[in-house]
Amino acid sequence: MTTLDQHVGTRPIPNPKNSLITRLNVGTGLIVGIIFAIATYQGLAKVLDTSVYHLHNQVLLATMFMWSIGFLVGIGAFIGPIRWLIGKDLTAEEQLYMAGDGQGIKRYFKYCTDHKVVGIQYLWGVIAMLAVGGIMAMMIRTNLANPGGKFITPSVYNSLVGLHGITMIIALIIVATGPFGNFIMPIMIGAADMAFPRLNALSWWVLFTAIPVLCSAWFLGGIPTGWTAYAPLSVQAGPGMNAFIAAIIIFAVSTAVAGANVTATVVTMRAKGMTWNRVPIFVIGATTSVALAIPAFPTFMLSMIMTAMDRSFLTGFFDANVGGTGWLYAHLFWIMGHPEVYVILLPGVAIIMEVVPVFVRKPLFSYTAAIVGFAGITGLSILVWAHHMYISGWMPMLNGPFMVTTEMISVPTGLIFLVILGTLWNGKPWLKVPMLGVYAFLWNMLVGGITGLYLSDVPADMYLHGSMYVTAHFHYTLMGAALTGAVAGLSYWYPKMTGHMLHERASYISFWLVQIGFQILYLGMFIAGAEGQPRRVVDYAQQFATSNMVSTIGAYSIGIGFIILLWAVIHSWRHGKIAPMNPWGAKTLEWTVPYPVPLVNFDTPPVVTSDPYGYGRSAK
Repeated sequence: MTTLDQHVGTRPIPNPKNSLITRLNVGTGLIVGIIFAIATYQGLAKVLDTSVYHLHNQVLLATMFMWSIGFLVGIGAFIGPIRWLIGKDLTAEEQLYMAGDGQGIKRYFKYCTDHKVVGIQYLWGVIAMLAVGGIMAMMIRTNLANPGGKFITPSVYNSLVGLHGITMIIALIIVATGPFGNFIMPIMIGAADMAFPRLNALSWWVLFTAIPVLCSAWFLGGIPTGWTAYAPLSVQAGPGMNAFIAAIIIFAVSTAVAGANVTATVVTMRAKGMTWNRVPIFVIGATTSVALAIPAFPTFMLSMIMTAMDRSFLTGFFDANVGGTGWLYAHLFWIMGHPEVYVILLPGVAIIMEVVPVFVRKPLFSYTAAIVGFAGITGLSILVWAHHMYISGWMPMLNGPFMVTTEMISVPTGLIFLVILGTLWNGKPWLKVPMLGVYAFLWNMLVGGITGLYLSDVPADMYLHGSMYVTAHFHYTLMGAALTGAVAGLSYWYPKMTGHMLHERASYISFWLVQIGFQILYLGMFIAGAEGQPRRVVDYAQQFATSNMVSTIGAYSIGIGFIILLWAVIHSWRHGKIAPMNPWGAKTLEWTVPYPVPLVNFDTPPVVTSDPYGYGRSAK
């Protein structure tokens, strides 16, 4: 960013002549990616017999990875590194062009290094994934509205369950750190940009290439394994499993790049005077989230690589006949799978803790306790993975220790809960939509946490494991808490990201439809699960008919609510009320810059002299 720092202020739109950079965008990326994919498939098909199972898998996997590489080549992701390697680094004018300076809407469809553009790209990417995942959820619930539902076939239902699950998991992992961690967080700490702007752009476009790969599973027979893709079932699955494997590996690369960039930015680029006890709590939440993701996600990536090896090269990592074991996959998956819950949850919690002081006009109750809570969750979350395997028969003697660590994680979680309640205590909240999200979060997190305690105990889990009760529990945690926090963040930071206020009436209507529908949907699932209905089934006994109908009604309420929110986001972007620079009266740095935010955020580097939550007390 040192070059860009010299080019602030009024200037003509940079247009470096004869530079390849000016000719590359998402269109050229798609063209080159498709060319790479077709050439790879046709070339390998000529030398490999695609009628042979493992050889066909080799061809499909190579094609998917080459699509990703080709797209990145076509959009210009590698121009900077290549120019540096040959000793002809990008000129100042080319860097400004790559940052999208003065290019309007075009910069959102190219490889742009401005962190604010990347944040908006992530935002619409998340919205698209949530929409697709939500449509699949509605298809599942429609089929389950009545016993013997024929809305979709059993094979399509199985694929829907798996694809809905993994689509939503990917979307929720980035739902807060993607849009807000990119757009808001650097301004919040007083930085000019992310530490590595080119890597920041790379993280989004790598993720972008994973989306069509995952969608291709529909045309390759789907995935019959659920989103956990347990081996050896996944080793034996059809060609659609290759899309799942490739998408996860590509996504893991994206998260690794993004996580390293967020960490480097927060550690090295905070404004003068922003000591660690003055860092906004959202920054802490986002940083602990990526710090947890960096060591956890590679285990999932490794399990996918090993599954691909078993499918494509006839290795035997998960084949007991040649010395492999399915236990290996289960451990690799859940070593990622449970920390991943907190990778999703922590940024949403941090957004709620960011909103509360602003709308109650009180300092955050015990900032130190909040940090201890985040640290405790981060540490304990890597010690609980085997509670997913209580009834699998693996090492029964370890059920007790894993039960203890699982129950212990409720202590730092409760500490964070108490920080939020302490901030609310005796306050006079300003009941705008972001503040309503705080109350919804508290209720949903309370229900999710208490129901999780039952599942942490081995005797109760023996009965409830694999039931609709489990489905309701983790949706209360991931959707009810994490997604609710992200939606509160959207309504809170929407004015800064767009320059307009989010449509207030539509936001209120959406909030109540979603939250009431959410309670109805998962109350029905809790009842069905407690009565013994298994999850992931296309049909069920008549005794569960009422609870499933109730759940389906709730699901349609949620769907309508989110459609209204989507309308509000789109309508307000162009036609909403112009937002003042600081509509909420917040004290963090992002509200001190105008809209549109300047290219390097601050004309003069800020100096921080107080904490961001010092309502009603003097600076320190």
